[in-house]
Amino acid sequence: MDYVRLGSTGLKVSRLCLGCMTYGSKKWRDWVLEEEESRPFIRRALEAGINFFDTADMYSDGVSEEITGRALKDFAARDRVVIATKVFNPMGDDPNQCGLSRKHIHHAIDASLRRLGTDYVDLYQIHRFDYDTPIEETLRALDDVVRAGKALYIGASSMHAFQFAKMLAASDAHGLARFVSMQNHYNLVYREEEREMLPLCREEGIGVIPWSPLARGFLAGNRRAQDFGETTRAKTDEYAQKLYYQPSDFAVVDRVTGIAHGRGIPNAQAALAWVLQQPGVTAPIIGASKMKHLDDAIAALGIQLEPAEMKALAEPYQPHRVLGHS
Repeated sequence: MDYVRLGSTGLKVSRLCLGCMTYGSKKWRDWVLEEEESRPFIRRALEAGINFFDTADMYSDGVSEEITGRALKDFAARDRVVIATKVFNPMGDDPNQCGLSRKHIHHAIDASLRRLGTDYVDLYQIHRFDYDTPIEETLRALDDVVRAGKALYIGASSMHAFQFAKMLAASDAHGLARFVSMQNHYNLVYREEEREMLPLCREEGIGVIPWSPLARGFLAGNRRAQDFGETTRAKTDEYAQKLYYQPSDFAVVDRVTGIAHGRGIPNAQAALAWVLQQPGVTAPIIGASKMKHLDDAIAALGIQLEPAEMKALAEPYQPHRVLGHS
């Protein structure tokens, strides 16, 4: 396993981050794995050298944080793992139980730390941009979280590049904690981030940790336009059904399949290798509900695609409207 700096920080993270949205409660989503099913994946990730784990307060309404926290406490020393979580989405029906207000952030970080069973998180991320809260209020609240030692670094997730630029400029102007990472939607069938967000991150020294690098399994090649596919995840993942499944997306999958077959590897390895070779990408966030998913992700680290293969994989792409900001 290789370890790289997260953006301009001195923090070293593995080239893969294990996304823990898959681990929680089936009451939240049918495809989620319960705790006993989840723990072997976290253990296997640690054994493979993965030290970076990402979750969010909203995943399984907090159960993902609880499972992730317990497993990491049982399987690893706290100073050997990098724990990331997120804040923004509703955690109750009260109007102040969501968003990026000072009040919600104040309560949310303490609740996340309690569920994770730790005194601090390494990376505290805003899950989305909050149109209802002034930027400075959010940044000052996050700065307080860092100064209190409850988070070592702060990061952001999907938003427009101009919004991220405004937040970075405001933190610099006021001497507040600065975002060190961007968790954005990026894969072979959704590349709109290449227009502005990725160049901005490279210019500003921001680490890029893309979510859904395999398009929520779409790039594996087992999805169908007529009925979405055979797996429970494929049939019930309404979010993925809104993001993908246009004709040009299937053309990209066909190209991935061709490259993968030529190398004698699964689609997932070829598609993830492409993301790993993109300039500025630090650590894609991979999900795993079957051990093969994790093994394929680890194997992708050893694949170096040729320039001709990279070009071939990129050719079929057609522009999309902005997806993944909601």
